[in-house]
Amino acid sequence: MNNNNNLAFYPKGTLIPIGGNEDKGIEENEQYTLDFIEDGILYHVVQESGGTNAHIIVIPTASSIPIEVGENYIAAFATLGCKNVTVLDIRTKEDSEKKSSIDLIRKANCIMFSGGNQSKITEKIGGSTLHKVLIERYKSEAGFVIAGTSAGAMAMSDEMISGGSATESFIKGAVRMRNGLGLIPELIIDTHFIKRGRFGRQSEAIAKFPHLLGIGLAEDTGVIIKQGTHCTVIGSGMAIIFDGSSLKHNNEKLLEEGIPMTIANMTVHVLSNSDMYDIKSRTVSVLPIEAPFI
Repeated sequence: MNNNNNLAFYPKGTLIPIGGNEDKGIEENEQYTLDFIEDGILYHVVQESGGTNAHIIVIPTASSIPIEVGENYIAAFATLGCKNVTVLDIRTKEDSEKKSSIDLIRKANCIMFSGGNQSKITEKIGGSTLHKVLIERYKSEAGFVIAGTSAGAMAMSDEMISGGSATESFIKGAVRMRNGLGLIPELIIDTHFIKRGRFGRQSEAIAKFPHLLGIGLAEDTGVIIKQGTHCTVIGSGMAIIFDGSSLKHNNEKLLEEGIPMTIANMTVHVLSNSDMYDIKSRTVSVLPIEAPFI
């Protein structure tokens, strides 16, 4: 686990991890699908960033088709009235050290990471000057937003899920972990959570790191995280919280890979639009039945 001590206890910036949503088709090949998000979620990203005049930087590093993804985000933000949107196409670690790239990050109101492969984000941005500037601004600047969909959301974690099988749920070794960007060290984030059946691999991730919280985000669902602790669910789906702090039985460390696991007394919360969760206190505040959704 990263020893990331440069984040203040209450960072001033805002994180918006999003569960992703294929924009067209049902194919798994990214050539035929765009891991995209609905206008409703993007609206919240824009509002948290200061409105339609905000300078938004889209980073499609995770994608295998970064040009197409960048163009689609420019078009999507344009439908909401945003004209100050720039694509920062980082393809190498050297790109994360370029003065032009760092200057863009220093001036932006919002950084938006696309979907794709989260390991590409950590390989090409993690540990760079650009990464350090992101953390510095997130720590110290109110109103600064870092958003990410799918892979872009998962990379926000410290302990990051880098892959794993949904068909081998609850089998030790079904989840693969690596270091993420460390923006929210208390969480392990998983996405496309319902459609791709990822309950098992998130459970194993929490069995590995029971002091952390897991959050599984359905598609077209996000969480606005303020001060590193106050979470509000947005979108049309579910956010599922995994709390392993009260586990009574956890045999993850004793088993060899490929063996079914046993986890007892895991706390699971199923939250939806406008429900709130506090990471520090691990408490839930649900929307009253008579109250309107966000």
